[in-house]
Amino acid sequence: MKTALVLSGGGARAAYQVGVLQALAEVLPDELENPFPIICGTSAGAINALAIAAHKGNFKSAVNSLAYVWQNLDIGQVYLHGWWDLFKGLSLLGLSLFNEGMGRRRPLSLLDNSPLWNLLGSVINFENINHSIQSGKLHAVSVSAMGYTSGHSVSFFQGHPELQSWSRHRRSGVATELRLEHLLASSAIPTVFPAVRINREYFGDGALRQLAPISPALHLGAESLFVVGVSGNRSAAKANRRVPHRHSPSMGQIVGHLFNSAFVDALEGDLEHMQRMNELLNLIPEEVRAQQGIQLRPVNNMVISPSYPIDGIAGRNVRYLPKSLRFFMRATGSTAKGGGATAASYLLFSKEFINELMELGREDTLAQADNIRAFFAAK
Repeated sequence: MKTALVLSGGGARAAYQVGVLQALAEVLPDELENPFPIICGTSAGAINALAIAAHKGNFKSAVNSLAYVWQNLDIGQVYLHGWWDLFKGLSLLGLSLFNEGMGRRRPLSLLDNSPLWNLLGSVINFENINHSIQSGKLHAVSVSAMGYTSGHSVSFFQGHPELQSWSRHRRSGVATELRLEHLLASSAIPTVFPAVRINREYFGDGALRQLAPISPALHLGAESLFVVGVSGNRSAAKANRRVPHRHSPSMGQIVGHLFNSAFVDALEGDLEHMQRMNELLNLIPEEVRAQQGIQLRPVNNMVISPSYPIDGIAGRNVRYLPKSLRFFMRATGSTAKGGGATAASYLLFSKEFINELMELGREDTLAQADNIRAFFAAK
């Protein structure tokens, strides 16, 4: 049974996924080569996905290498954050109004993420992906991005030769040899980081318009799913709890909800739909489904997501940002006081925030160690 690892987006929130993978490497046998023959990532989750898929060693070694990169990450390795850099980004956005809203020399963005290009190019060896596929260690790996012209969610995948491209309503899968461009396109948060041109179209963050985040894994042959989310909505009671308003929504608060609608809501909705389908299919005996030609089947799955609101962690860690970014976050209300700590969490690549998220991911996963062992034993 092929199990897929599905990693969602979320900018700096993806540090939580690394903590989950660390704990998973502790729970599973050390000698395990790779528990996930299929790996799918979106946005920042695509970075973690390819880092695991492109590593030459076993799963534990790959996770340790990924954790080392995150633990030693500096904001300056992700994007330029000086006063001049922020002023330049804002100026380019303003000047675009005199050019029909378009960038003249490069795609529009508030921040310059050229350092991230250099970092990922040095730590991920894309040639190893093909070696892992040929050796049978890996069946397929995919990253999703959104085409600005077509409006389609495209899953670029590299895998076993038998795998075919697919096309559904506003989403498709394209077989290709994955490159750095696919990774940066998948993680290009709109207006924050520049879009990336791939072939004849510009692409942006894969979480945008991704109607079915778990669909790529199923198209690639997954029979069970291990999903790592970055939302703190662990229960309906918590999700539906009303919070009294203190002021009108700040710019940061509005942007935070827009980001959540892209990075969080689609995955949660897709998982809920899958769970309902599983419950319905389990009511129909397997032999009856076979007689009636029903090709649908229940999908075994396990989901790990934060037990503590990431927004709360972000709110108390904004102070660790450089002065220029702290000023920008306060000015836009992207703080706990302004109600927009959610927006800040996507750009908070500070060591303090990253380490706290990694530790939370590790604790949440170890708390389910027995369920994890049972999940993999059931394959």
